[in-house]
Amino acid sequence: VQLQACGGGLVQTGGSLRLSCTASGRAISSYVMGWFRQAPGKEREFAAAISWGGINTAYADSVKGRFTISRDNAESTVYLQMSSLQPEDTAVYFCAAGTNWRTHPHGYDYWGQGTLVTVSS
Repeated sequence: VQLQACGGGLVQTGGSLRLSCTASGRAISSYVMGWFRQAPGKEREFAAAISWGGINTAYADSVKGRFTISRDNAESTVYLQMSSLQPEDTAVYFCAAGTNWRTHPHGYDYWGQGTLVTVSS
């Protein structure tokens, strides 16, 4: 499966962005979908995940209450709605697909190319 993430950009503190990740090659209904992020000089970290049918979600403590993950299997797209953005949310955001319910990057098999989110103070 190939993943294409988009929607990043420059936003002021307190602003919102919606990231999209579109899959091709195979239906995403077969996969757990996750969003991860990597800030400069830091390791890639988990942000959010959503189960195959979208019933279950998980969030990192740092984004809980501000980010919402959702998916549209018919459109082969997963979204990350981000609100109340803070400078510490600045990172490259990656979408990923995996076959098991995981919050660690190693649990995902396919990765998109990343989209940069910059939050100015």
